[in-house]
Amino acid sequence: MNLISKLPGPLLVFLGAFFLSFGGLIVKSFEGATLWQILFWRQLFFVVLVSIFLFFTYKKKVFVALYESGMPGFFGGIILGCGFSAYVFAMYNTTVANANFIIQTQAIFLAIFGYLFLKEKISKLTLSSIILAISGIILMLGSSLTPGQLSGNLVAFVMPSSFAVLIIIVRKYPNVDMLPLQLFAGIIAMLIGYFVSTKINISTNDILLAFVAGFFQVGLGFIFITIGAKKTLSAMVGILMMTEAVLGPLWAWIFLDENPQFIALVGGSIIIFAVFIQFYSLLQKEKKT
Repeated sequence: MNLISKLPGPLLVFLGAFFLSFGGLIVKSFEGATLWQILFWRQLFFVVLVSIFLFFTYKKKVFVALYESGMPGFFGGIILGCGFSAYVFAMYNTTVANANFIIQTQAIFLAIFGYLFLKEKISKLTLSSIILAISGIILMLGSSLTPGQLSGNLVAFVMPSSFAVLIIIVRKYPNVDMLPLQLFAGIIAMLIGYFVSTKINISTNDILLAFVAGFFQVGLGFIFITIGAKKTLSAMVGILMMTEAVLGPLWAWIFLDENPQFIALVGGSIIIFAVFIQFYSLLQKEKKT
């Protein structure tokens, strides 16, 4: 565990985004499991990994750390748990490219929520990026011809908005520890999968995929990002996180032969460009401070 904390922050964030980029590929590779069964088993293994990491990190003080995260940590866990659930639903019902492009709008949601809840000013550059992102979103939603794909695209917005709310909570309560929060989130999403699913029995192959998803893809992915983000400029974190948006559709294209519609790629490219503008604006602010 100490070895992970000694790695450079930007490298950890990149590795985290790299691991997360396999999410769509894994979800679409399940044999017969329903999306709620996938959610239950994926989050079960995620909870196991985060619990192990917490015990190694805090040792005898692990329960103290959980208690001290308080209501902000618990509420943040609920929000992130909903994001985890929306991720599986979106990947199950729309293309990997669409879901990954939509995830990147978290920087746009963060700017809007920062203005609404923290009274943070929106610069002209940020306003331009918001307008650009909205135009890209309209193009992407317009390309969703089937009801299933449209619902997947719409639910996908829960992910970036929930993550943005989570960051707002951390800004409002800077002492909130993100690691216990992730444990709460994993348990919430696991319970959602358990109660919505009619049964949790799945094949051995699907359990193995769920283990890879929960333990490595989302588990190590979030742990790497959580640790790395503490040692990396926030704008740089955002730029490195774009690795997920680039690699996710690539894995789906190589291994699943999934080809998103051209208009969706255009809309997604506009979103990525808009988000890059927002991160450039943040980077300029951080250089001045």
